[in-house]
Amino acid sequence: MGSGTTYQAAGVDIEAGETLVAAIRPIAGATARPGVVGAIGGFAAAFDPRAAGYADPILLATTDGVGTKLVLARACGGHGAVGVDLVAMCVNDLVVQGAEPLFFLDYFATGRLAVTEARAVIEGIAGACREARCALVGGETAEMPGLYGPGEYDLAGFAVGAVERGGLLPRGVEPGDIVLGLASSGVHSNGFSLVRKIVADAGLPWDAPAPFAPGKALGEALLTPTRIYVRGLLPLMRAGLIKAAAHITGGGLAGNLSRVLGETTEATLDAEAWEVPEVFRWMARTGRVPASEMLKVFNCGIGMALVAAAERAEEVMARLAAEGERVFRIGGIRAGSGPARVAIEPRAGWPG
Repeated sequence: MGSGTTYQAAGVDIEAGETLVAAIRPIAGATARPGVVGAIGGFAAAFDPRAAGYADPILLATTDGVGTKLVLARACGGHGAVGVDLVAMCVNDLVVQGAEPLFFLDYFATGRLAVTEARAVIEGIAGACREARCALVGGETAEMPGLYGPGEYDLAGFAVGAVERGGLLPRGVEPGDIVLGLASSGVHSNGFSLVRKIVADAGLPWDAPAPFAPGKALGEALLTPTRIYVRGLLPLMRAGLIKAAAHITGGGLAGNLSRVLGETTEATLDAEAWEVPEVFRWMARTGRVPASEMLKVFNCGIGMALVAAAERAEEVMARLAAEGERVFRIGGIRAGSGPARVAIEPRAGWPG
């Protein structure tokens, strides 16, 4: 008589999961910060906002993924890069409301666990958490044969932040305010279904030389992680220098900036006011993508938009530049009525 059917024979390797947990425990531990209670490995994570320095906090929570950029990671081996993306997409969404990211959890789902790849993803997550000064307090690894094909995995991230009750953004946006844009590091983590179509229609493999990034392969260049803006922005927000902020993701500048404007204001932006990275120019030319579509799908070079009082704009720009950010004055706020509106009128041929 045989030894019987096992969970491992059905496609789930518990020992591989235990090996991964053992490998990532010190990686996650290196992200510890004031407020964390206990260590990774429990059934739930505890955090003490008072120990983190908050007197009367409002808690904020967000969740996000990486989208079809995972296709590139699997094809090119850029697993650590998408780990960074996962954190960035969450913590950037917290900081726009004035919140400090406190802790982060990840969900890693796959058909069959490849410990080396999973560890690379989590190393990317942990490095991004350190950049955002956010603790990686736990997560979940799910092995689900039959749901994911060979080599496939999916990611989700969850972040919690805090802000003192009087510091929540947006607040006080009014006509005459200035709109500033912080440079992106590239495509970030939105629009990759269109990116992949452009590349496929052009007949280019991922290991071809990147037409817009000398010395890099196409896939490698496109995997450049999302920029994390937390360190530069939090001090300015706590000093009351920022009235509103928008993380520029799917929907572009107009779709995201309009979310933080009130019904009595609207923004007008100058598409010629910032430097558009060559990757977007290349995609627009190669895919014959109209300017309106580029601005709706991609960040087009601006990863974060800020609203500041006109008399404080120069100070904000100088302080951000000192933190290593590239800052552009991209528009202004004027009176409006009805739903918030953002107007952008690029010249013919922009951004190609």
